Amino acid sequence: MAGPSSRYRVTPLGVICLIGLIVSLYLALVWAPRERVMGDIQRIMYFHVATAWIAELAFVLVGLSSVVYLWLRERRWDIVAHSAAEVGFVFCCFVMITGPIWGKPVWGTWWTWDPRLTFAMILWLIYVAYLMLRAYGDDMPQMKQFLAVLGILGTLDVPFIHFATMWWRGLHPESLTMTPEGFGAGMEREMLTAMGVAVVTFTLLFFYLMGRRMALERMRDDVEELRERIETAGERVGV
Repeated sequence: MAGPSSRYRVTPLGVICLIGLIVSLYLALVWAPRERVMGDIQRIMYFHVATAWIAELAFVLVGLSSVVYLWLRERRWDIVAHSAAEVGFVFCCFVMITGPIWGKPVWGTWWTWDPRLTFAMILWLIYVAYLMLRAYGDDMPQMKQFLAVLGILGTLDVPFIHFATMWWRGLHPESLTMTPEGFGAGMEREMLTAMGVAVVTFTLLFFYLMGRRMALERMRDDVEELRERIETAGERVGV
């Protein structure tokens, strides 16, 4: 088991994430040009899109690791799914908060049942259900199998979110990065740079936080194993 000094040491990836967040804030709020129609409220796009990407990526990892867990029945893959879901849920909440903040002054309403928004809400609810079941039945082997199946089914919602604006017509704007004219053709160079830095930064942050969460889960397993050994030793000596 790792000691206190190793648990709280500063890691190179943590430093890179911190620097990336500072640079992303500067690029999005200062360096990138002001959008001509939406004005400064458009600047929330850089963080909204980046965190939406992470929310989707996280649940894809939940689904893939769940498949491997059902196949191999190895605890480590259950830890990957659990950690990806917990960290991904934080980013998904950020998406559900920044979306209405951006949409209110642009659409005139906090919420509308646009196809992409609807499927994003479904993903958020799946995250909630997954984590609630984890909290109340994580120690049950059959529950882990059910959670793996739920993780796989929840992954099926991700393509509907990602391609909703291409498949259905709604209020949500189409992608400005992936366009028929080419990658990034719908954005100015400075905006595309700010978007790219934010996406890379939040991706690194996600994997950093996920790694820390996995380490914490492994430590919990070590504590449980040590407790069982102590109890077994106590029974042998008649304590």
